Amino acid sequence: MSKIKNAKDKIVGETKEAIGKVTNNKEMEVKGKIQSIKADVNIKTEKIKDDVKREVNKTFKK
Repeated sequence: MSKIKNAKDKIVGETKEAIGKVTNNKEMEVKGKIQSIKADVNIKTEKIKDDVKREVNKTFKK
């Protein structure tokens, strides 16, 4: 998954959550929260992949 898509999903999720709160629409609020959390997990997963890749490359370049 791309970093741009993850960032977009986080923003959209946070927006849905905020709109759900303002309009007292619990379903939209929860769906937005879930989308935002899912994006956070994907962002962290991408960071871990990048860190592992960097360490592997560093190890084998020696």
